Amino acid sequence: MQRSHAIANGVFVAVANRIGLEGNLEFWGGSFIADPFGRILAQASSDQEEVLVAECDLRLIDETRRNWPFLRDRRIDAYGGLLQRFLDSK
Repeated sequence: MQRSHAIANGVFVAVANRIGLEGNLEFWGGSFIADPFGRILAQASSDQEEVLVAECDLRLIDETRRNWPFLRDRRIDAYGGLLQRFLDSK
């Protein structure tokens, strides 16, 4: 899902997930950094704490948005309902 957010928004995405046990909850790790095409640049393991570092060429953002113009084609005229709270009256 996070990789699709990187693609749809044309940005780099860093996804953090912890590892280990907390009470009855087990966390599986697998943090990663994805580029605007959703490609994984770096991925952490699922069994140890790690710091991820990846080189992100910010020019790729412009290239991606120019060739995959998802944001250009959105219908902001249809967003009016998002400005109202669920129980607000019209």
